[in-house]
Amino acid sequence: MSIFWILNYILVLLCAVVFSGIIIPKILLISFRKKLFDVPNARKIHHSTVPRLGGIAFKPVIFFSVSLALGIDIITGHQVQLREIFTGNLLPEILFLYCAVLTLYLVGIADDLIGVKYRAKFVIQILCAIMLISGGVWINNLGGILGLYEIPPYIGYPLTVLIVVFIINSINLIDGIDGLASGLSSVAIFIYGTTFIVHHQYLHAMIAFATWGVLIPFFYYNVFGNAEKEKKIFMGDTGSLTIGILLSYLAIKLITSGNIPDIETNKALVSAFAPLIIPCFDVIRVFIHRLKKKQNPFLPDKSHIHHKLLAIGMQQRPAMISIVTLSAIFSVLNIICSKYVNINILLITDILIWTILNIWLTRKIHKLNIDF
Repeated sequence: MSIFWILNYILVLLCAVVFSGIIIPKILLISFRKKLFDVPNARKIHHSTVPRLGGIAFKPVIFFSVSLALGIDIITGHQVQLREIFTGNLLPEILFLYCAVLTLYLVGIADDLIGVKYRAKFVIQILCAIMLISGGVWINNLGGILGLYEIPPYIGYPLTVLIVVFIINSINLIDGIDGLASGLSSVAIFIYGTTFIVHHQYLHAMIAFATWGVLIPFFYYNVFGNAEKEKKIFMGDTGSLTIGILLSYLAIKLITSGNIPDIETNKALVSAFAPLIIPCFDVIRVFIHRLKKKQNPFLPDKSHIHHKLLAIGMQQRPAMISIVTLSAIFSVLNIICSKYVNINILLITDILIWTILNIWLTRKIHKLNIDF
C-alpha cells in the first residue's frame, strides 16, 4: 500500500472526527434552544431529557470528508492513482449508495422530529435496498453456507433486500443504552476498513474510516456527556438508519469485492457478518420472544440483550463495554477460525454460544425473581 492511500485514510478519519466534533455541540445547542428532546418513558433507560438528533451530523460529515479527500487528490495531480477506484461499475454504485443514504437520512430526521410509522419505514428501507441492487451491489455468493456458492439474481436480489433491511433494523433496535450502537458499529467499521485495505478496495476503505471518524466524537458525547450540563446526545433514528445502510452496503460489498477463490470468499463472508453477530442474533431472539408472547414483533419493548444485563444488576456503561468487547472477541475469533473451520460449523457454533449465553442470563434473571 502506497503512502498516497495511507494519507487518504488519515485525512478522511481526521476530517470526520474534527467536523463531527464541531457539529455535534451545535446540534446540542439548537436542540436545547428549540426543546427537541427524547422524552423519558417507561420503556427507556434514561431519566433526563436528552436530544436525539446526533445522527444529523453523520451523513453530511461522512460524504464531505470523502469528497474533500478525493478533491484534494485531484487538484494535487493524483488522477492516475484515482483511476484505481473509479473503474468498472464503481461510480453508479456510489451514486445509488448516496441516494439510499440520503433517503434514510431524511426519513430518520422526520422520525426523530415528528415520528414515522414502522410500516412506512420498512417500505422505504426496501426501496433503499433496491437502490443498492440497481447500482450493482447484491449478494451473488454465499461462500459455502448450506453448500451454496454462486447464486443467480432471482435468489440474490430478494436475499439482498432481506439482508439490508435486517441489518438496518438490527442497528436501530440495538440502540438502547449509551454507546452500544455506536460501539458495535465502530467494531464492524474498523474491521471492514482494514479488510478493504487488504483487498485493495480503497474507496470503500475511505468510506469506512470516514464513518468510524464520525462515530468517535458522537461516542464521547453519548457515553461521557453530562445531561444536566446539556452535553449528552443520542443518535436517534437519523443516526441508526444512516449507519445501518452504510454497514449493509459495506458488508455486501466486502463479500463481493473481486474475483477471489471460494476460500477467500469464505473469509470475506465471515469478515462481513461476524462483527454484526450480536445485533443480528439479538433481533432474531427478540423477534421470536415477542411472537411467543403474542406481542407485535415490530413494536419496541425491554427484552434485548442489554436489558437482560441491566436486569441482573449491571450498570449501563459496564453492560455496554461487555457487549462491545464480546462483539470484538466474536469477530476476531470467527475471522481466525474461518481459515481452518468450515463456515457452516462456524455458524452453528456461533448460534450455540449465543443461545447458551441467553439461557444463562434468563436463568439468572429468574433466580433473582425479576419480572422480565
